[in-house]
Amino acid sequence: MTFEQTGLEGCVIIHDERHGDERGWFTRVFDAALFAKSGFKTRIDHTAEAYNAHRFTLRGMHCQTDYFKDAKLVRCVSGSAFDVAVDIRPTSPTFGQWAATRLSAADHRSFMIPEGFAHGYLTLEDHTTLTYHLFTPYQEAFQRGFRFDDPKIGIQWPAAPEFISQRDQKLPSFAKFVKQERLDQ
Repeated sequence: MTFEQTGLEGCVIIHDERHGDERGWFTRVFDAALFAKSGFKTRIDHTAEAYNAHRFTLRGMHCQTDYFKDAKLVRCVSGSAFDVAVDIRPTSPTFGQWAATRLSAADHRSFMIPEGFAHGYLTLEDHTTLTYHLFTPYQEAFQRGFRFDDPKIGIQWPAAPEFISQRDQKLPSFAKFVKQERLDQ
């Protein structure tokens, strides 16, 4: 298991090391000791999956705020997706910047998104499933987000989304999100 830096502190792409033979292969997707050594949380609160029937389905940009800032390890187990993290830590030198990677069932990589980041993705194939290992309890009252297409952030999505939830379509601009969350103070 190796960690590839993205340029945003704490946000890394994790490459698995496979061990295979005529039966198939085996790999670790999480290692508490290695994660602790790298400064990440090691207690997974829960694991979830998101299935997407259609390619070009967009989910995001989502985060939890206040005392329930969430960290997550995201992995694609079927299909593929363009996975994005945006730094929303107000004191970070990379505040408002984004990093992305393509995750697929074929490449067996994971994306570690630490606390203080918003997350979203665009599916690139029909029948795409992403698995999330979440290190913080889900708290609906602290769910927030901002527009995936905000020009201030300027995410370069590989295609135009065709399926977006009503909730995500109504998310505020990044500037309004920052003001609502008092991230600019």
